Amino acid sequence: MAKRKQYIFLAVILLALPLVLVQMLVSKKVEAVVNPSITPPALKPDPNPFITELLAEYEKQLDSLADQSHTPGAAIAIVYDSTIIFMKGLGVRKVGTHDVVDVHTVFRLASVSKCFASFLTGILVEDSVLSWHDHVTQYLPGFSLQSNEETQKLTLAHVLSHTTGLPYHTYTNMVEEGEGITTLLNRLKDVKLSAGVGEEYSYQNVGYSIIGEVMKSATGKGYDTLLQEKVFTPLGMLDASARYSSIIENPNHAIPHLYRRGKLTPALITNTYYNVAPAGGVNASISDMANWMIALLGNHEEVILSQTLDTLYSPFIRAHSKNRNYGRVHRISKAYYGLGWRVLQYPNDTVIYHGGYVNGYRTEVAVNPKSRMAICILANAPGELADNGIPVFYNLLYNKRDSILAWEDRQRKKHNQKLILP
Repeated sequence: MAKRKQYIFLAVILLALPLVLVQMLVSKKVEAVVNPSITPPALKPDPNPFITELLAEYEKQLDSLADQSHTPGAAIAIVYDSTIIFMKGLGVRKVGTHDVVDVHTVFRLASVSKCFASFLTGILVEDSVLSWHDHVTQYLPGFSLQSNEETQKLTLAHVLSHTTGLPYHTYTNMVEEGEGITTLLNRLKDVKLSAGVGEEYSYQNVGYSIIGEVMKSATGKGYDTLLQEKVFTPLGMLDASARYSSIIENPNHAIPHLYRRGKLTPALITNTYYNVAPAGGVNASISDMANWMIALLGNHEEVILSQTLDTLYSPFIRAHSKNRNYGRVHRISKAYYGLGWRVLQYPNDTVIYHGGYVNGYRTEVAVNPKSRMAICILANAPGELADNGIPVFYNLLYNKRDSILAWEDRQRKKHNQKLILP
């Protein structure tokens, strides 16, 4: 704990220092305008010429995908180890306007919010507030599934891996009707289980949000407060929140769009899924996501330890991915769900990812530990850009990865030779 406090103290000092935007990559169609009231995270061009080639090729592909999908607006960031190497806004926040998407434009993250819930749980586990194998009833003694025996088996790891035994999307319809979390959880005792706890993967929103109530019981603080204190503030996620009011009151938010009669039309931002915030209630900008991805690659040990991330990314239960784009170019050997993350295993690689859709917003984020790269796409409409933007990037990366790594190896050898010269 003393070590963590030292890290947090240093992080606060560093975050207070002015950051310089070294380079901003902008769309050929609409220039991404930075909100002058907020200092953006530093974006540094990587000296590796093969990464420069990779990003140039990817930008062309992005333009093509944007044309195909007719997505009004999007934001993309790529992180290489601890450096943001690519970040840009595309298009507009709302069709028919000139309000461009910039690095601080806020989007709803939908089910990518689940990744934040497991991330926060990992921090609380490190702080000895929670344990992965704690039983839910330790914190919520009144909670019950239909079977008392299965209720007693249910752990936090089961909640975060969608192995609660509840049928697929239990009470998601009631989430969309705006029912409160207390009522939703109380009604789970009326649902016939489709499997024993821990036996099968079955995607949940209500069941997943048990974790927020557990955190509140363990700490005495609300879920949104814990996210702010433990994640958003330490990582410099200046635009992030887990409240409906926050996105509505932020003038720099993207408007969602839905297809109506074959045409993309602006829609109202609804307050649905904020009632199950751990499952779908986080808002963030692409600069927030870039800072978070640096942590996801293990570069913020003062916030979360690498071994904790390894736990989140470890396969927990077999689970097929619905986004077929991840298997079109490179065949997926096996697919799993970890703790708040999907785990896609290829013959020679592994990708950790999650996607989300809510209210006309579409989000994708993926981490490739072998390449030390992470990428996120935020969009204000469904379509090809969000669906295929990350698989296209990884396909380009795979073709250049050997060259990228060989160049890095040569640079390290040169550096070491200089160090040993008299």
